[in-house]
Amino acid sequence: MKSNKLALLALLLWTLTISVFAWFFIRGNTTSGTDGRTAILLQASERDLILSEMRHLLSSTQGIIAGVSRGDMKQVKEAASAAGMAVAADATPILMAKLPLELKTMGMSVHRDMDAIANAAENKMAAQEILGMLSSTLEKCVACHSTWQLKVDN
Repeated sequence: MKSNKLALLALLLWTLTISVFAWFFIRGNTTSGTDGRTAILLQASERDLILSEMRHLLSSTQGIIAGVSRGDMKQVKEAASAAGMAVAADATPILMAKLPLELKTMGMSVHRDMDAIANAAENKMAAQEILGMLSSTLEKCVACHSTWQLKVDN
């Protein structure tokens, strides 16, 4: 009888632990922002890392547009590849746990989009189609910036 109670208690604690982890994995470390967006609370170094990645995505976007404007698909491929899934692997599990699931999903899809743009450039897809792909990707950037803000957690 005592072992049944102990097993039930262990199962209850395990379920509670998984539930709390799932809650934070989905919600992240968030609070209400001051401007209607949801604020993600991060350490200063984590915020700097994310902002640096965003600047890198912007720089890659500029490289894609410059390459398309000159008809230089090699530049398009290089710029897009530089922002693909390979750079997404740099995030630490602790940082990823602080980010809401929706933001993680959107961010990973942007990196996949950049890989798709690089592949399209390598396969000599028409410039208009590549710009259309980039436009769809930028819609995700706008949606993200409209929804979230990064705050330093004091």
